[in-house]
Amino acid sequence: MALPAWSEPVPLGLGSAPVPAYGSGSLADLLPTLAAGMEVPGTSAAIPELTPADRNCVFLIDGLGWEQIKAHPEEAPYLTSLLATSRGGTGRPITAGFPATTATSLASVGTGLPPGAHGLTGYTVRNPDTGALMNQLRWKPWVDPHIWQPYPTVFQLADAAGVHTAQVSAPDFQHTPLTKVALSGGTFRGKLSGEDRMDLAAAQLAEGDRSLVYTYYSEVDGKGHRFGIDSDAWRGQLMYVDGLVRRLAEQLPPRAALYVTSDHGMIDIAFDEESRIDFDEDWELSAGVALLGGEGRARHVYAVQGAEADVLAVWREVLGEQFWVASRDEAIAAGWFGPRIDERVYGRIGDVVAAAHDDVVITASRKEPRESVMVGMHGSMTPAEQLVPLLEVRS
Repeated sequence: MALPAWSEPVPLGLGSAPVPAYGSGSLADLLPTLAAGMEVPGTSAAIPELTPADRNCVFLIDGLGWEQIKAHPEEAPYLTSLLATSRGGTGRPITAGFPATTATSLASVGTGLPPGAHGLTGYTVRNPDTGALMNQLRWKPWVDPHIWQPYPTVFQLADAAGVHTAQVSAPDFQHTPLTKVALSGGTFRGKLSGEDRMDLAAAQLAEGDRSLVYTYYSEVDGKGHRFGIDSDAWRGQLMYVDGLVRRLAEQLPPRAALYVTSDHGMIDIAFDEESRIDFDEDWELSAGVALLGGEGRARHVYAVQGAEADVLAVWREVLGEQFWVASRDEAIAAGWFGPRIDERVYGRIGDVVAAAHDDVVITASRKEPRESVMVGMHGSMTPAEQLVPLLEVRS
C-alpha cells in the first residue's frame, strides 16, 4: 500500500520537510475513527477505510516503526505477515506526528488531537508561565495536568457513551500525569508481564458488546535507546513482542478488531563528532540561547529576548545541510504541529525548531548526560522515525 499522503514539503533553509498526515493518516486519527465506528458522540472517522467493529483493541509497541518491521522479517514473522492483507486484516503505515516522541504521540493517540492542540509538543518544552523547561514524559517540574492538557480523551468520550473502556499496561503507569491527560477513561488494569497483558486485554475486549481497549509494551524502545536497533538485545525484544501480538490476536473475541501501532520509529546514531554535535561545547549554536529543549533530533531552541533572528540565522548557517531549521511561525505555518495551534501552546514551541534529516543529533553532554549517550534516537520527520505501523487483525 502507498505511503500516507504527507503534505507538500515547505522549503526551509536549504531543505524541505514532509509534514505528518494530520486529519487523514496520523496517530491522532486512529482512536476517533474507531470510536466513530462504535457511534461515540463527538468523534469522526478520519481514516474511513477502517471497517467499523464492535470491539476494538489498540496495542501500542513503543519504538517500533514501520521501517524497522520491514527490515526484520526473520525476527518478526507474525508482524511481517500483517504488513500485507492477512487474516482479514490489512497493514499500512501512518505518521506519528511531530515530534516523533513518546509523550507527544501518546497524547495524540489518546486525545485524538494533533500536538498543536493537545500541547505536548516535545520531550522537553518551555512552560510559558514559569520560563522553565518542562519534561512532559516525566512531568517535571510539576504542573497541573488538566490545565496543561484540558481536552477529554477518546477513552473518556467512549466511556460516557456506554462503551466498555479499559487500559492494560504496567501498574506504575496508572497514576502518572501523562496517563491522566492522554490515556484515562474507563478502567485501568495493571499487569507486569507481557503475556498477562495480552490475556487481560483479550478478556477486557470481550467484557462489553462494545469495547475499546488499549494495551502497551515499552521494552522495544528501551533496548533501542540503550543498545541500538542493530543489536541482539533489540532483536530479541522484537522476537518477543512478535509473539505477544500473535498471542493477543489468537484470543480475539467475536466482532473484534486488533490494531497494532507504535509511537515512533528509531535510528542508530554513530559515536563520532560528525554525528553527535554537542551543544554544550559549541559556542556558535549556544550563543543567544536561553534554553535548549526537545531532544537530539527534534530541538526546541528558546532564544534570549531580542536574539531570536540571530539564533535562527546561525542555526540555519551551521546546521542547514543536516537539519530542517524553522522559526516558530514557519514551523506552525508549515503544519509541523498540526492544522491549528492553541493559544496556550504557542509559547511552548521554540523560537527556533530544528529537525534532523541526516543521521545526526544535537546532544547536550552536561545538561542531558543520560540522553546524550543513547544509541537509538528519534523525534524528527524522516520515514524511519515518522512512519509507524497500523496493522489490523479481525476475528
